[in-house]
Amino acid sequence: MTTEIRHIVFDIGKVLIHYDPNLPYSRIIPDNAEREWFFANVCTHEWNLEQDRGRTWSDAEALLIADHPEREEQIRSFRKYWHEMVPHAYDDSVAILEQLIAEGRDVTMLTNFASDTFREAQERYPFLKKPRGVTVSGDIGLIKPDVAIYETHAKSFDLDPASTIFIDDSYPNVEGARAAGWHSVHFTGAEKLRSDLAAHGIKV
Repeated sequence: MTTEIRHIVFDIGKVLIHYDPNLPYSRIIPDNAEREWFFANVCTHEWNLEQDRGRTWSDAEALLIADHPEREEQIRSFRKYWHEMVPHAYDDSVAILEQLIAEGRDVTMLTNFASDTFREAQERYPFLKKPRGVTVSGDIGLIKPDVAIYETHAKSFDLDPASTIFIDDSYPNVEGARAAGWHSVHFTGAEKLRSDLAAHGIKV
């Protein structure tokens, strides 16, 4: 007999809302090769992840501007035009989230997100206020796939790990959830999510 799933936890970026830094930067740095260099050497994924861990944007910008003063405007554009990086929600995924909530299931969210941009996202996408609650990495200084963030979320929302399923587009984050004793599925699209949930006894 498998454990009944009583708690469903959603990641946000690339699961519920689209995220792509190239959207504003294709205008800011039109040359593809230069833009690739910029993301590989200046505003890197690792640099951005530290804002998800709680570093302020002013500190983050100052760090890069010290090393690349000639690119100050391009560096500041990351936060300035962040809203353009999240242009739309994935309606089919959001429909699953909202249906689960409407059915009375326990739905929460666990996300790697800077504190301020998450609040901006909530205003832009009000459905992000519908689940019972959210753990935002930037608020607590922990990021996925660190097992501690899953343990913190479970404690904060009184989740039984063995009765919890997590949905994330990043396979390392899926593995992190499993290491914390959760069930977890790798998100690649809404249809697969429906079948993955059905396999765990949740029909949507």
